[in-house]
Amino acid sequence: MTLERRLPAEGNWLFRWRSFLPLVMVGGALLAQLPIPHPDHDSLAADSFKIAGLFVSFLGLLVRAFTVGHTPARTSGRNTVTQIADSLNTTGVYSLVRHPLYFANFLIGLGLAVFTLNPWFVGIYTLTFWLYYERIMLAEEAFLKAQFSYQFDAWAARTPPFCPRLSGYVKPSLQFSLRNVLKREYNTVLQIVVVAFILEVTGDALQSHQLRFSTGWIVFLGAGSATWFVLRMLKRHTRVLHVEGR
Repeated sequence: MTLERRLPAEGNWLFRWRSFLPLVMVGGALLAQLPIPHPDHDSLAADSFKIAGLFVSFLGLLVRAFTVGHTPARTSGRNTVTQIADSLNTTGVYSLVRHPLYFANFLIGLGLAVFTLNPWFVGIYTLTFWLYYERIMLAEEAFLKAQFSYQFDAWAARTPPFCPRLSGYVKPSLQFSLRNVLKREYNTVLQIVVVAFILEVTGDALQSHQLRFSTGWIVFLGAGSATWFVLRMLKRHTRVLHVEGR
């Protein structure tokens, strides 16, 4: 099998299992803290890195929110069984980058990788993400080209695949829907909160040799968990977050 056919085939397989990549990376992040616990985990410099990491992760969440808030149903979804695209998104953030959700996922993971205070792990995370998602992007683009032909070619010719350009923004074809964002992204919020909390607690424990839970981090975890619970109940048991066509 040629690389032209093999890489998209691998991408389709990886696409089905992409939800498990964060679990693998969290395990790697925990291991990255084990061999040499950072000696100044609670220093001002370390805290600054972790605050910056949280900023990057929540920036990624904002990119996801902006993307999802402007897209119709059966596009930009969390489907894992097969590719789905009833229409080709080319406006809004899709006018700046072809894979904004994967770019957002990279930012979320990068910010959390910083929590290890291990530059080697940050590099490993970046390389792993690229090798993994490059194949998924190839598979998705092969599917979109088959579905939308010349429309896809024209869009791909003017829009970069992963790193957003800073000009040529096209107003979204759909209005922003906060309810759609809340319905689809509440799991992402919890993932950021829980992983950041775990890495903070384990890093502190490796340095102090005792398990401690600071008030600030408990509040952080509690607020994130409460938000997740409320939104999940609203999604599963009411139509408050339902938006027609989203």
